[in-house]
Amino acid sequence: MVEIRHLKTLTALRDAGSLVEAADRIHLTQSALSHQLKDLEERLNCSLFIRKTKPISFTAAGKRLLTLADELMPMIRNAERDILRLAGGETGRLNICIECHSCFDWLMPTIDHFRQNWPEVEMDLSTGFSFLPIPALIRGDLDLVVTSDPEPRQGITYLPLFSYESVLAMSKQHPLTKNKQIQPQDLAQETLITYPVDHGRLDVFSRFLDPAGVEPASTRTSELTVMILQLVASGRGVSALPNWAIHEQLERGFIAARPLGEKGLWCTLYAAVRTEQAEAEFIVDFLSTAQEITFRNLSGIKNA
Repeated sequence: MVEIRHLKTLTALRDAGSLVEAADRIHLTQSALSHQLKDLEERLNCSLFIRKTKPISFTAAGKRLLTLADELMPMIRNAERDILRLAGGETGRLNICIECHSCFDWLMPTIDHFRQNWPEVEMDLSTGFSFLPIPALIRGDLDLVVTSDPEPRQGITYLPLFSYESVLAMSKQHPLTKNKQIQPQDLAQETLITYPVDHGRLDVFSRFLDPAGVEPASTRTSELTVMILQLVASGRGVSALPNWAIHEQLERGFIAARPLGEKGLWCTLYAAVRTEQAEAEFIVDFLSTAQEITFRNLSGIKNA
């Protein structure tokens, strides 16, 4: 009566906390997800969760199925990996480079998890802060680049990981906290703190300030997100950062944040790979693992 798709739906509902976000995560419409849950409840003749609660509250029956899902789904995933390895006999190398300065929080757990399941794949990690990683990917020096700035290149495929909102982080005492949203001209008198990346590759410039013809009063840089947040909290500047990267500091009340523009500044993070390797089993599984871990652990993200 209970199918694997039902268990996937229930875990997505638990992890996302709402029907809308759960539907987005498993690539269903909200109507289709609701129908699937209603069908399962009718099969079992009981309710699995309490409607109109946020986050979703599960009944005893729902919690029992979630326990089953937590036991069964990893076993299925591991079996699928084993079959892929047996079928392909695939070993390989996965040299990864990140251009996203705030990605370590989710990338390191992804790498640790991946190494347990693919011990035969040689792995290495570097940062693209001081060189251009896409040419290195084309040459074969790298095998995967995590970037939010896709450059169309022949032989390179960009696979979306997830989308996130870039918000303006500021001190709790900053005058801009009175605004519901930030407009480009609001930054004309501000010190904007960024990562040490060319302005043309930063969304806050290319998609927010530059189209409005606005320049901040000054800029300063730091490679470390934690240092940027300390500067922001002490009132020495403002910074456009991913919503998920500052979630903990917002929850603790260390800083404040506002959306950039009326609709917010939404960005997408990609994995760039050589097209010839885009369907290699270990790369496909690495990307699947990355998405699984990010949607489990990060707040405010959605499917690209």
